[in-house]
Amino acid sequence: MTNTIVRRQTTQVMVGKVGIGSDYPIRVQSMTNTDTEDVEATTQQIIELVDVGSELVRITVNTEKAAESVPKIVDELLKRGYDTPVIGDFHFNGHRLVTKYPECAAALAKLRINPGNVGRGQKRDEQFSAMIEAAVKFQKPVRIGVNWGSLDQAVLARLFSENQDRAVPLSNEMIMREAMIVSALESVAYAKSLGLRDDQMILSVKVSQCQDLIAVYQRMAMQTNLPLHLGLTEAGMGTKGIVASTAALSVILQQGIGDTIRVSLTPLPGAPRTEEVMVGKDILQSLGLRLFSPKVTACPGCGRTSSDYFQRLAQDIQGYLDEVMPQWKGTYPGVESMVVAVMGCVVNGPGESKLANIGISLPGSGEAPVAPVYEDGQKTVTLKGDRIADEFIEIVKQYVERTYG
Repeated sequence: MTNTIVRRQTTQVMVGKVGIGSDYPIRVQSMTNTDTEDVEATTQQIIELVDVGSELVRITVNTEKAAESVPKIVDELLKRGYDTPVIGDFHFNGHRLVTKYPECAAALAKLRINPGNVGRGQKRDEQFSAMIEAAVKFQKPVRIGVNWGSLDQAVLARLFSENQDRAVPLSNEMIMREAMIVSALESVAYAKSLGLRDDQMILSVKVSQCQDLIAVYQRMAMQTNLPLHLGLTEAGMGTKGIVASTAALSVILQQGIGDTIRVSLTPLPGAPRTEEVMVGKDILQSLGLRLFSPKVTACPGCGRTSSDYFQRLAQDIQGYLDEVMPQWKGTYPGVESMVVAVMGCVVNGPGESKLANIGISLPGSGEAPVAPVYEDGQKTVTLKGDRIADEFIEIVKQYVERTYG
């Protein structure tokens, strides 16, 4: 797969063992929705997220008991063989928590601070300073994360006041976008004055509407070389949230902007949290920015496809690949770039199968009941009968062993 996207050059930041910045792959991040005070539940959800591909996991640190629980969670993860960076998400009382529970800050791989929720008036600088001083003391990187829904009101009021004196005032929407950037960059400058280095900072400016997100990150990318964390905040549920996140992030990523991503989906009641990680990986793989797993190409079906057999075979192949990839990743380097085609009739079946590494063209309506298999563009065998699915999976296994072993 050829990657034609040229990434913006950014500073390199180490978050635990994970490198962030333009010298590293774009990282997939997620966040727990468990009560951090519940050590076992939070530990288990972090493991679930990591197992499907999350490279950094953020947890809420909002109470004293939650702060006390953080070192226990990190220790429990290590006991179970997981050293994935755990990030602390602080709002409103973070300055008190990191001061009273320094072991919490020490255990975390990164601190996330929202300038709009760190304090008001004269207390703002004092409380922001406490957070940065803890980061400096324990040599922890910081994400300064500005959010549209919790924007620093002092910055916003100042920019609205300045806008009134313009010959041609900007729209309220433009002022909001500018306030996000100003809040982030002023916070960076203040953090640096307190001893935090460029290689210890990551920025985000999240909004919930696609065009606003694209515009604000384009502006931000022109004004700093710090790594940027991308995400459409409050993206929503189901298809709506997936489509909105994909639409917004793809535009920005295509322009070379972004060093970490999170897809902020609202899970369905009782559904696993892991969907946001899988969507994030699919976005990066679809753009050719990273490869995580072999791709299954399958047609949508039409009146020419004789049954749902090709759909079930495509599902079986995808499930099989998902199941074996954790083992294959270490045993067969490069297998994540493999393309498998499962096609339902003769219209595009042979052509797509020839273009894939390995593919099968199943018989459509009125076609001979045979399924030719192609490997690297050449027909190698024709399958027929009731065991086509099992036989094709076996052929895929043999191809992987022969090609990537």
